[in-house]
Amino acid sequence: MSPVPGTSSVPGTASVSRKVSLRGYTVVRAGRASFLVHRRSLAVTVGLLVALAATVVASLCLGESTVAPSEVVKVVLGRPSPHELVVGEFRLPRVVVGLLVGLALGLAGALIQTVARNPLASPDVVGVTWGATATVVGLMAYGVVGSTGQAPYAAVAGGLLAGLLVYALAWRRGLHAQRFVLIGIGISVALSSLTSVFLTKGDGFQAQAAKVWMTGSLNGAGYDQADWLAWVLLAAVPVALWAARAQRSISFDDATAVGLGLRLDRIRLGMALLGIVLASCAAGAAGPVDFVALMAPQIALRLARSAQVPLFCSALTGALVVVLADLVARRLLAPTELPVGVVTGLVGAPYLMWLLIRSRRGGS
Repeated sequence: MSPVPGTSSVPGTASVSRKVSLRGYTVVRAGRASFLVHRRSLAVTVGLLVALAATVVASLCLGESTVAPSEVVKVVLGRPSPHELVVGEFRLPRVVVGLLVGLALGLAGALIQTVARNPLASPDVVGVTWGATATVVGLMAYGVVGSTGQAPYAAVAGGLLAGLLVYALAWRRGLHAQRFVLIGIGISVALSSLTSVFLTKGDGFQAQAAKVWMTGSLNGAGYDQADWLAWVLLAAVPVALWAARAQRSISFDDATAVGLGLRLDRIRLGMALLGIVLASCAAGAAGPVDFVALMAPQIALRLARSAQVPLFCSALTGALVVVLADLVARRLLAPTELPVGVVTGLVGAPYLMWLLIRSRRGGS
């Protein structure tokens, strides 16, 4: 579902809003506030929820031993089951963390792409993920962080610093979308090189542990990661609702926005900050799971066929991609388990090349 501003949501824009066609939209009123809900986005949201539920059940059922869906439901509902250890202790925490990481990455990617106005922009590309990676690898390689249990805090701090640095360097009397992406790519390359230096010069044993973390894996993921990430996502809901309403505002060119009295810079900063925080927290919970934040918003946009990137559809798409990729990672070469980041990378790299070719040809 992708709510956009109603006719009374932005001061001074009533005359413009009345010209917007309501075809394909439904007006939803909540007190004095009003929303235009894109009906196709709503249908896509329902479809994604059904697909996500089916994937979660499949992930809980399949493994070294197959568990019947009825038994999985019993465990999830807290009822006695002989499969409580396998499903409840081993599989369910991993699926929950993957679900939350996917939600965070999908929403973060949608926000960053909205701010940058570029389908090639994502936390992976603009330096946020590499900021988290460089920080964790550096601290682990030199023994400051002794285990991956402390990695989430370092990842969040590193991702936030890198994202804010990119935003600050891209700022010049306003945020220019192309400059934001180009500076982000430059920062990513620099942080990637710095990560390589840390791996080469640091302690060999710690560097090896850092390499494992860098693959982006849900192996051994538990409720410790899920708890705080769930709270972050819950706190992000009001901001995400505001961002969904503000999307149409930042779709105007700068001159039009200034004429309408819109504070574009504040809106873009708010969206960018939320995207940076979510991407950093996702990296802290599971390591750098590449390309999810890049793919999910564009898949959701093509499914919903909306004017703006649908934020909540993007979040659900991200969750579906991560949970499905983790299922493939566990079963593709069973009994060997691949990191989920390897699977998303194998899918995401060709997708990125396709996007580059499509943009070069002038496709949308």
